[in-house]
Amino acid sequence: MKSLYSILFSLWGVAALADPSFWKHEWPNTDFSVSSVENWVEIMSGGPGRDGIPALVDPEFEPVAAKSGLGAREAVIALEMQGEARAYPLRYLMWHEIVNDEVGGVPVAVTFCPLCNSAVSFDRRVGGQVLTLGVTGKLRASDMVMYDRESESWWQQATGVGIVGEMTGVELASLPSWMESWESFAARNPEGLVMKTPTFRRHYGKNPYVGYDSAARPFLYSGENPPHGIHPLMRVVRVGARAWPMSRLEEAGELREAGVVISWMGGKASALDSTTLAAGRDVGQVRVRDPSGADIVHDVMFAFAYHAFWPEGRWMLGE
Repeated sequence: MKSLYSILFSLWGVAALADPSFWKHEWPNTDFSVSSVENWVEIMSGGPGRDGIPALVDPEFEPVAAKSGLGAREAVIALEMQGEARAYPLRYLMWHEIVNDEVGGVPVAVTFCPLCNSAVSFDRRVGGQVLTLGVTGKLRASDMVMYDRESESWWQQATGVGIVGEMTGVELASLPSWMESWESFAARNPEGLVMKTPTFRRHYGKNPYVGYDSAARPFLYSGENPPHGIHPLMRVVRVGARAWPMSRLEEAGELREAGVVISWMGGKASALDSTTLAAGRDVGQVRVRDPSGADIVHDVMFAFAYHAFWPEGRWMLGE
């Protein structure tokens, strides 16, 4: 059986027809006459069709103390708000990419795009309406294109901005969340909650993208490489339109620049390295706060994706 890695690699350069009329049979309720996409060639099939990667809605949780089966260094996405602390293990998001949840009365979407290593959480409320997000199966600059089930508009995961349909130009409000090790989350939040194993039949805990973050180039990406000789699959910490290379953060331990405090520590396994998530090499974890200690919205993504969506962004190289 082919790995998802090899299947995606075989799709390199084989895009779906770059014509919205081709997609209307699958998306009859999407208004393709409204879009910010300048060239439809930018959007291509990632392999699975609409909902072929099934987003989760209203997942179940269990106490941190009751959870078993997670490796200490396994990555989770931590969301702490309204007095609640929840962990969303990447072993589940690897196969579902979006979790529609409600935390402290706030409808949220916790998202993860494996091909960009991008993990961003959003408030699902737009103009008084609560959206439910799903996976289109399409990619743009190798980043997941999401959709909302209410208007069937398409959204860019890395930016949270609507790109096709009536929601074009609308930006979802991002929420402070971060990737850290299960051990780190559990130690800080012994009374917290962690997502239960979904009921789908998936190889949870396995990595379908073995060796991806040490590959020579990204999958299904034909854009420019990052400047300054930065490897396209180097992890960077993005805060707004600025990006800090993870290698610089690892060396410094902590940086105070541009009004933010970024702290690095080891102990988190890469989810895109070894056959199992728990065995991935240590790629470190960061917290991004303002000078008062409050968490700040950020993302830890691959350098090529940052350059694709923030081509005029500022690289924080310490020069």
